[in-house]
Amino acid sequence: MSDRFVYTTPLDPLAKPLIEELTFEYDSRYGSFYEAEAAIKEMNRYAPEVFAPPHGGFLLLLRDGQAIAGGAFMRHEDEGTAEFKRIWTHSSLRRQGLARKVLVELEAQAARQGYSRIYLTTGFRQPEAVGLYLTNGYTALFDTTADLETIRKLPFEKLLPVRPQSRPAPAATQPLAGAFHSV
Repeated sequence: MSDRFVYTTPLDPLAKPLIEELTFEYDSRYGSFYEAEAAIKEMNRYAPEVFAPPHGGFLLLLRDGQAIAGGAFMRHEDEGTAEFKRIWTHSSLRRQGLARKVLVELEAQAARQGYSRIYLTTGFRQPEAVGLYLTNGYTALFDTTADLETIRKLPFEKLLPVRPQSRPAPAATQPLAGAFHSV
């Protein structure tokens, strides 16, 4: 079994099954709380271009040619802050540390692209994500003792180490040989 990362685009056919499963998961967790079609609206809120270099990145973790996990980032409110989005592991492969691998790789790429701070939000019905961020050096920007359903959107941040040189992500087109590396 060989896992490898590829930087690509949300439009890549390899990403489609993972994105569809994430949409279903959002609907399963929040469908009764939000309006109908809210998961689809959320998944389509951002144009694919915001996840492309030089300001963003879209990452898939592949195993045997299939996407098993992924995540993305885009520029947040200032040029020094990247916002992470859609960090996801296929439901049949959870509890293997894959989300952490994706998170670490996204952090490294954001740093290579010149970002010094990560901002992200997760939903109040995603305790696994909250645990992932808290155990990987993220600071909760909300009262963790409050009723999370009243907060709804749970923000986190993490400062990245400053790197002397930055380099852009591989071009977000079809996967390139140089865009892969094993984990």
